[in-house]
Amino acid sequence: MTNTKLLSSVQMAHFVSHGSLRLDSVVPPELNVVGIETLRNGVPGVPYGSSVPDAYPEGSFAGLLLEIPEIAGALRSLVGPEPSVDHHAVHIREPRKGQAQPLHGDAIIDVRTDAFDVQLMYYPQDVTLDMGGTLSVPGSHLRRTNESDTGRYQNLRGQSRLVCPAGTVVFLHHGLWHGGRRNDSDAVRYMFKIRFNPTVRQLRLWDTSDLGDPRVSTKLSTTFPWYEQATGRLEIYNRVLLWRSLTGDDSFDLEHWVSRVSNRPEKRAA
Repeated sequence: MTNTKLLSSVQMAHFVSHGSLRLDSVVPPELNVVGIETLRNGVPGVPYGSSVPDAYPEGSFAGLLLEIPEIAGALRSLVGPEPSVDHHAVHIREPRKGQAQPLHGDAIIDVRTDAFDVQLMYYPQDVTLDMGGTLSVPGSHLRRTNESDTGRYQNLRGQSRLVCPAGTVVFLHHGLWHGGRRNDSDAVRYMFKIRFNPTVRQLRLWDTSDLGDPRVSTKLSTTFPWYEQATGRLEIYNRVLLWRSLTGDDSFDLEHWVSRVSNRPEKRAA
């Protein structure tokens, strides 16, 4: 991953607050053609923990996909150099068949606050609303749940149904609530997912030249319509903890959310 375009601090803050980052049309049309054919034929599984070169040899479709500068840069910014491959999956939705997936996170209970896996989702064709693209709930990734505990929830305010141009790639935090929708169009819908595990500490892996940009705090302060008035504040608190871990700056805070509850003076009163 030498030819990369690293994410900015503002983009990283967006990922930390939203739980996802979308790159529209980053895959060229000619590779999308190869992508559809590859997904149609299936992609053999790889052993858990495989290195990227072992999982996707030079010249393979997935290898070419991960060499695209914007994709390589985002991946390095999020999980660092030489991540391992957790697993991958090809999702094919036939026309006017199947049913919508329940909302879920792609992990059992995960209590990590200082690390996360990333899922790359690639869409080789235009995805229209009736094709039933991935539904996700922005800002849900840091709420601790157990995989499909959220499956009973339907139509949360502020949820996002993916509509995108061909060649779009979305990076998801492994905890983000999401689910594939039913395909009500006349076209077959394809999607390729790869989950990556970091092999280094996720500390300042992106382009930090704009770390002091005021938009960083603005992004990290984003709220979403489905948040409860009280519990929703906990999402902000957890973001601060994650941002402190990602930057190595234990003094960072938003509206003193973390500072006030971690205040334990050691000085004895006179």
